[in-house]
Amino acid sequence: MDSLAVSYAAELARWGVETSIVVPGSFTSGTNHFAHSGHPADAAIEAEYETKYPGLMDQVARKLAALAPEGADASLVSGEIARIVALPAGQRPYRVHIDPADDGSEEVSNVADRVRREFLTRVGLEDLLVARR
Repeated sequence: MDSLAVSYAAELARWGVETSIVVPGSFTSGTNHFAHSGHPADAAIEAEYETKYPGLMDQVARKLAALAPEGADASLVSGEIARIVALPAGQRPYRVHIDPADDGSEEVSNVADRVRREFLTRVGLEDLLVARR
């Protein structure tokens, strides 16, 4: 999804469409994400994985919940989206992370965004970095 959002941002820049990428972290309260996440269609393969990784999804959910600070609710994401939409054109951030557990994805995105900016500048397409007015 992130690659798609990055591609759209560059594609829409020349049309003057400003984009902001909102990256939510793992929220274990205020949502039933893990309970309602997808499951393999092939029950036999799922059972085979359970022999090597018994209860892994439950373990991951518990460990993520332990990382999240008290009160880290998914509504933080919608609040940030509302804040961004209310900003004047030209002042909206390219990307924001709402990740109370601080899983490291923001640092990865910072590096990827820097490399993208440097590459587009190097090949003379830096106009794709900011929406035209």
